[in-house]
Amino acid sequence: MVLEVALIDITPGSEDAFAAAYRMAHPILATTPGCRSVRMTRGIESASRFVLLVEWDDVEAHEKNFRATERFQQWRGWIGPYFANPPLVEHYFDVPPGERPGPDHNFFTD
Repeated sequence: MVLEVALIDITPGSEDAFAAAYRMAHPILATTPGCRSVRMTRGIESASRFVLLVEWDDVEAHEKNFRATERFQQWRGWIGPYFANPPLVEHYFDVPPGERPGPDHNFFTD
């Protein structure tokens, strides 16, 4: 599984219109083969900044099943008019945690 993170800056004053467009376009992305989940968040300190989080089976699912298809054009048609600039999009994978130290572990000497 990979996580797509897109930082999206919206033209100030159009945040509510962008959120409404996202709600309309959500099914286009969410029903793409290989898409596991979709979540959009909005900045508190920067109200015009949104972060899109999409879990994909792999990068290929994102690129071939979405970006290279008409789905992407439809998606971008809904939300693209509100962009202040092109989104920054990157993919990430989980870093598994290590084993937990026992109750007698001293973090200051080990």
